[in-house]
Amino acid sequence: MTLRSGAALPSGPFESRHRSLQSGLRAWIERQTGHPVGYLEQLYTFADRHRDPSQPDASLSARNISIGYLGLLREQDAAGDGQPAWQSWYRYFPWEDHRDRHPDIIEPLAERLGSWAKSDTLRREQVDFLFGLNGKPWNEDHALQRYELMYAAGLADGALTNDERAFGRPMTGDHRRILATGITRLRAKIKYRPVVFELMPDNFTLLDLQRTVEALSGLRLHKPNFRRLIDQQELVEETGEMSSGTSGRPAKLFRYRPAILEAPNLSGRRLPVSRH
Repeated sequence: MTLRSGAALPSGPFESRHRSLQSGLRAWIERQTGHPVGYLEQLYTFADRHRDPSQPDASLSARNISIGYLGLLREQDAAGDGQPAWQSWYRYFPWEDHRDRHPDIIEPLAERLGSWAKSDTLRREQVDFLFGLNGKPWNEDHALQRYELMYAAGLADGALTNDERAFGRPMTGDHRRILATGITRLRAKIKYRPVVFELMPDNFTLLDLQRTVEALSGLRLHKPNFRRLIDQQELVEETGEMSSGTSGRPAKLFRYRPAILEAPNLSGRRLPVSRH
């Protein structure tokens, strides 16, 4: 969910009339975006100096501090004070989407990063490791580290010229770094906590569930292995009903089993990636 035609994340000052930071945050989100937020967790405190290059610090000691939160809600029509709009996070990080093929943008990006690294062995190793180059595997969990390496190389917000805007849609201040932090947290979290069900309707097909996990991870998953993993973890149960209103064959509908929260068997799982 973004504001200002996709240029910013929902953000704003703490409103002291609320009893707690979370209650103030929830009220602010609903007023600005028109959406009540469900799942909510504190993400990170952002306090680097010069977070917004367009707003120079008034003094050497000045800092603009933001407490970031990760909230999950199901997509609905956006309506609020801040011109809210849903955006694909792959508009901001196009190299992160490996669902259908190796992203074309990685080649020119690797070339620019190679020019930046030059003969620095450590830099070249970082580029190869984070972007899955020269025989290194792609790791979807390193979204934030990839963005921060791009920033160090002068290829991210605040350091771009017009011909470099192709490296993802820019955002105001450090909002793209905040978004990268949220992506990294969520991609890691779906492997050990069933937070993905916060994004699912009450009843869903297993294909719907797989497509949602794929959209979050940026990976195409192996269908039989994914279903085997879901079965082993006893995350869902059949509703006894079938899907309708689709052009294909009706599929069984499932619902989430909240009792799984008490089970320890989610820890350490890897996503069953379908290599292509």
